[in-house]
Amino acid sequence: MKRSRERAAAELFAALYPRLAGWCRRLVDDDETAHEIASEAFTRLWARWTAVAEPQGFLYVTAANLVRDHWRKLERERRAVRRATVEAAVNPPAQPADPSVRLLGQSLPDRLRVPILLHYYADMPIREVSVLTGRKEGTVKADLHAARELLRAHLGRSLDHAR
Repeated sequence: MKRSRERAAAELFAALYPRLAGWCRRLVDDDETAHEIASEAFTRLWARWTAVAEPQGFLYVTAANLVRDHWRKLERERRAVRRATVEAAVNPPAQPADPSVRLLGQSLPDRLRVPILLHYYADMPIREVSVLTGRKEGTVKADLHAARELLRAHLGRSLDHAR
């Protein structure tokens, strides 16, 4: 029984695959995608082999559904690219921060660096920084002040040396 089932499936594949893949190719305009769709249709047919009365019809309906899914995916990708392009045009990337300031920020102790990064670089309000760090808002404000003072002092020294 299993041999005849496999033989029938192989014969059906040999008879219908080229036509099905060609039909899919005309719909998706891509050889690789067309072959993936045709192969997937046959895989799904094989999974239901004993329950399918009309294999050829099943294959074409399944392939049509897979083509439709492919078209939907392409449209979603096109919309995402358009949206990203518009957002990039409306909100151009910010100029990179002065590397020396970034390096100074990285040189701060963790207790001062984390609030600076969250508040100034991630644009989080003090309340949110407080929640994320588990510190009181007054402590976050004091840490931000201390970090700014360290940065100001270091930048002042750097400017004095540059003169």
